[in-house]
Amino acid sequence: MPDSMSEYLQQDMECEGLMECIHGLRQLDRDCFGVLVEAEEPLTIDEVSEEVDRERSTTYRSIQRLMRAGFVQKTQLNYEEGGYCHVYHPVDAKEIAEDMRRKLNDWYAKMGQLIQEFEDKYEDVEAAVAEG
Repeated sequence: MPDSMSEYLQQDMECEGLMECIHGLRQLDRDCFGVLVEAEEPLTIDEVSEEVDRERSTTYRSIQRLMRAGFVQKTQLNYEEGGYCHVYHPVDAKEIAEDMRRKLNDWYAKMGQLIQEFEDKYEDVEAAVAEG
């Protein structure tokens, strides 16, 4: 992962790179999300685990990160004979994209504010040095 914004800007990125850049997600998270997107119906953790060839607990943690980031939703399926299971499916791409836009706009506003504070702080130092 790049250490600076300059390094990020110099990288060739794919749209999936936004999952890492904006949400801090990992390659496994991207892989699990891809499996869910390509599936014709919601999948269980075991089904996703099999597709990404990882332990169930590792896949579960990845799916939890995707849920916290707003990429995946969980649904409970109830069996007629009793019991239930959870299945997972991707959130609509437009909804995810809008959330990323909001986060980017928030970040942009915060960076603008910090840049202004930097300018104000060091402009005063420059003026004091020039007078001194």
